[in-house]
Amino acid sequence: MPRLTALGGFDAKGPACFLLEIGAARILLDLGCGPDHAARPAIPPEGLGPLDAVLISHGHGDHVGALDWLDRLGAPAVFATEPVRSLAQDPQLRAAKPLETLDRIGGEPLDIGAAGHAPGAVWMRIGGPGGLLYSGDLCVEGGVFAAARLPRAAAAIFDCSYGAAPMRLADQRRVLLGAIGAGPCLLPAPPAGRGLELALTCLAAGHAVALCPGTRQVAQRMCEGPDWLAPGAAQALAQLLQRTAEATPDIPFQGVIVAGGPNCGSGLSATLAPRALRDGVPIVLTGHLAQGAPAAAWVAAGQAQHLRWNVHPDLHSLREMLAQVCPQTVLPAFAPAPLRRALAEALPAPWATSGTLTW
Repeated sequence: MPRLTALGGFDAKGPACFLLEIGAARILLDLGCGPDHAARPAIPPEGLGPLDAVLISHGHGDHVGALDWLDRLGAPAVFATEPVRSLAQDPQLRAAKPLETLDRIGGEPLDIGAAGHAPGAVWMRIGGPGGLLYSGDLCVEGGVFAAARLPRAAAAIFDCSYGAAPMRLADQRRVLLGAIGAGPCLLPAPPAGRGLELALTCLAAGHAVALCPGTRQVAQRMCEGPDWLAPGAAQALAQLLQRTAEATPDIPFQGVIVAGGPNCGSGLSATLAPRALRDGVPIVLTGHLAQGAPAAAWVAAGQAQHLRWNVHPDLHSLREMLAQVCPQTVLPAFAPAPLRRALAEALPAPWATSGTLTW
């Protein structure tokens, strides 16, 4: 009987780490850290026993930040897509094996498809239609990164980061542009994620836009590998690179500045945000407010604004995911208990109530 155990990522926002035991295969799906208080997966010091591989859904820290634990896991092979490998700062992730060329793992068939959330992000199906579908972090609304339809599977792990939140990204774009007004504004965001979407939206609205070097690097890299982009996105990113300035630590606050470090504790936003607070320049956060990071405290104190920008499934997307996969059982990942309860009320489905699936 196949079994899935959440070692992280159930009943909380991260860290992503799931142990799948199916047939003779034992596979770890992601090995993350954080985002709140640098939380680690619940892996015992003696490890987990033999593993066939660690499969990486994408390169964000809450999915790869605990790769320094590979030795305590017996140093299994790590697989990730080419954009994830090429953009990685972690040498272990840069040295990962190509996930794109892998069609079986531990004797089980493996299918992957673009997940839309970030460069090289994928969903995975292990075990064919009778196996497990892991959505990873998934977004079909962004318009920059490619997103493929999900296949059928008997069991699933769905990205439920927003619970039953119904607001669509098109409406969030309008709200954000209204908050920016005529500018200036600082938008902290992950370079390998929604930073590019935010920049394209602001540029299209007529704002002067400056990008931090990390965000520009991601745009350049993705233009070199357009197969991972949504239709038309390569041309849009090429224009973005031509029409935007490069943000530096001493850049004047004019127009919209998109700076790496989504919670202002890292990247260029860690330098620019204190200046923005001092100078009265609006700061708009658009992602998860990580506990223990500066951004959460500023929003609580009214010094910064938080406006969601969908990079995970909303209620409409989750309904579509269920219709595509038709799972017998599904684990709602990355959602604390109140969000899980709201989701179960809004969208009846075979939601698991614990961090373990069997089927």
